[in-house]
Amino acid sequence: MFVLAELKDNVRIAPDQFHLKLEDAVRDEIDRKLANKVLLNVGLCIALKDIVSLKDSIILPGDGSSHTEVLFRYVVFRPMVGTVITGKIRKCSREGVHVTLVFFDDILIPHAALQHPSRFDEAEQAWVWEYPLEDGEKHDLFMDVGEPIKFRVSREIFEETSPIGPPKAEAQSQQAASTSSAASAASQETKTPYRLIGAINESGLGVLSWWDQQGKDEEQDEEEDEEYDNDEDGEGACEE
Repeated sequence: MFVLAELKDNVRIAPDQFHLKLEDAVRDEIDRKLANKVLLNVGLCIALKDIVSLKDSIILPGDGSSHTEVLFRYVVFRPMVGTVITGKIRKCSREGVHVTLVFFDDILIPHAALQHPSRFDEAEQAWVWEYPLEDGEKHDLFMDVGEPIKFRVSREIFEETSPIGPPKAEAQSQQAASTSSAASAASQETKTPYRLIGAINESGLGVLSWWDQQGKDEEQDEEEDEEYDNDEDGEGACEE
């Protein structure tokens, strides 16, 4: 789930940080730039692990800051496809079940990857697994907000979110004429840099309480069978 990514960067240290040791100043600057940021095709940056090497620092003409090429290793959140993770249900929508890991919220379990058959309950705003019973009836198992849920990562999606440059003059004039519509369009075009797609449509995955209850029921059945066997043995001994 967490991996070490080896990265290289040219770190700029401002003059007001010169009183610090170079390595400490570099650490602070790397964490300021990368912590909780998504790097394309790398993952969500969590924390600096260590600095592998520091090259000589240089000061460029007209800039009082120092510039140092640094090779370092960073702890990154990027689970492999197929990894099983436990999170909590953040919300449900017709699109599917949205899951959070507290530090990472962009996880979706699409409705097609839920247990079958499942339906979306509009009143409860929750997905419901229609669990089949032996007598042909169905028992509703709700996927409620806040419930711990175990899912398998089926896909990861990276999207480039860097700005592509200022708009053309024609586009600017059109935007000036319709500011409100441009603002709404911009909000709709907001992209998520890193998303995970999950699945729970296999045995053992889904809301943890489903399987905990099933395990308790099986243990109770086993205990009842043992008690029944012991009673039969006791009756046989009395008859002899």
